[in-house]
Amino acid sequence: MWADESALDAAARRLDEWESSLAGQAERARALSASAQALTGTARSSDRTVEVTVDSTGLLVGLRLDEQTRQHSAAHTARQIMATTRAARTDLLRQLTEATTRALGTDDPATRAIIESHRRRLDTGPGTPDADR
Repeated sequence: MWADESALDAAARRLDEWESSLAGQAERARALSASAQALTGTARSSDRTVEVTVDSTGLLVGLRLDEQTRQHSAAHTARQIMATTRAARTDLLRQLTEATTRALGTDDPATRAIIESHRRRLDTGPGTPDADR
């Protein structure tokens, strides 16, 4: 009988530890979600005539054009805006990666999955769908 009670106590402790671990993971995930939603990415063109800010989803929320852009063709300025938007998304991805790693650690499989999800969503390569619009 004692062995059964001992095993039952050990199982109850393991369940309590597991529940506590899950609660901690859920809290870290909530904190990560809140901090990620507040992030923005920002970049400037090399000649500093274009500045772009994207929100936490990668959508353009700020665009500043210096008066010097009037000296360039519209096509040139459009290319700069697109390139600078990609750079702002890269900045956002860097911040999201850092926040995720800080919140969940480098060894958590969820960290890799979340970062990969952000990477796919914010695809910052030159062949992104926005590049042809």
